[in-house]
Amino acid sequence: MLGFLGGYPANGNGTSSYLLESGDFKLLIDCGSAALLSLEEVSDPLKLNAVILTHYHHDHTADVGVLQYYWQLHEKRYAEAVLPIYGHQLDQENFAGLSWPNSTKGIAYDPKETLDLGPFSITFFKTHHPVAAFALRIVEKLTKKVLVFTADTAYFSELTAFAKRADLLMTDTNFFADKTGQKWHMTSTESGKLAKDSAAKQLLITHLPANGDYNQLRAEVEKSAGVQIPVTVASRHLTIEV
Repeated sequence: MLGFLGGYPANGNGTSSYLLESGDFKLLIDCGSAALLSLEEVSDPLKLNAVILTHYHHDHTADVGVLQYYWQLHEKRYAEAVLPIYGHQLDQENFAGLSWPNSTKGIAYDPKETLDLGPFSITFFKTHHPVAAFALRIVEKLTKKVLVFTADTAYFSELTAFAKRADLLMTDTNFFADKTGQKWHMTSTESGKLAKDSAAKQLLITHLPANGDYNQLRAEVEKSAGVQIPVTVASRHLTIEV
C-alpha cells in the first residue's frame, strides 16, 4: 500500500497507488501523489515490470511524470529496458503522455478484452465516474487467487457480479455513511454492502477521505458487511497476502 487517500495527499500520506507482487513480478496499480517516494521505501522503482492505470484523474496519475524522469535518469535497468504503462485510450491526450523516450511506453488495454500481464490475467469493468474509469479483476494464474479493485466509482449494483467471491476486494470508500447529494465515490455503507453481496473473503477500504475518524468509518463498513467479512482500513506500507 503506497498511497490510499482520495483527492489529495495529507498528513504525510499519498493518494492512490498500490504495489502488487507475484514472485519477482512487480505491478504498480495507479501512480498517485507521493507514489514514487513511498515506492522507494519498499522497493527499487527500476525493478517494476509494469504500471496499470484505472483512469487519468490526478490523484491516480500525479507521479507518472516523475516516475518517467526517474527511469530516464537511471541507466541501470532490471527486468524491463522500457517500462510499460497500461491505460485506456478513451482519453487520447492523457494516454499519449504515458510514453517517454527510452523510459516508458504507453500500451492500450481494451476494456472489453482480458489482459494477459505476466503472472496475472486482468479483466475490466467500466465504473460510474465523471471520466472513463475501470475496475480491475486480477487473477493470479498460478494460484487462481482473485483481487478486485473497484477503482473510483459511485455504487451501482452491477459491480456485485464483477467482484464475486474475490479473495481480496479493494473498494473506493471516500465517504462516511451520512454523505448526501451527488456521489462519485462509495460510502462506507455501500462498500460493506458490495462486500457482503459479492461474498468477498476480505475487504480493504481505500481511497479514503483525508479527514475524519477511520475507526468510525470501519465500524460503518463492518455494520453493513456483516461479521463474517474481515475489514481492513488502508494505511501507508500496509502489506496484505492474498
